Amino acid sequence: KQWYQRGVREAVVSTQSTGLAEAYDLPANFLEIDVLNPETHGIGNKRYTDYEVRLKTNLPIFRIQECTVRRRYSDFEWLRGELEKESKIIVPALPGKALKRMLPFRGDDGIFEEEFIEERRQGIESFINKIAGHPLAQNEKCLHIFLTDAVIDKNYVPGKVRN
Repeated sequence: KQWYQRGVREAVVSTQSTGLAEAYDLPANFLEIDVLNPETHGIGNKRYTDYEVRLKTNLPIFRIQECTVRRRYSDFEWLRGELEKESKIIVPALPGKALKRMLPFRGDDGIFEEEFIEERRQGIESFINKIAGHPLAQNEKCLHIFLTDAVIDKNYVPGKVRN
């Protein structure tokens, strides 16, 4: 019994020391996508909100390991549509369009209310992380264009990325 307890204690100590070293090591593979810093631009019916999309990864499939672009909700809709047409994955839903919030004569700022913008930001961040985390989606050119190109070329030739 003493031998067993000593062996367990040694195993725990060695696991803890290894665990600490691993905890501070760079992960073998990582993919982080944050959607943040929403900004509203324009006036009247030309008003829109865009979001900073920040990519950090060491996955070899991505030619750029750190990148920041700005995207509108309609850009997320474009990505979703492209993935539905071109990939074999089940594409998750985006947060809703909020049509009621776009009606005139509302007593608030509608889709430009801070609370709504934050809810939408969380929803599209969840959406892009689900997609980018899918191994089949990681091979799609449209995802790479969305995450790394300053301007989305909507006339791109769909296909797979080769690394």
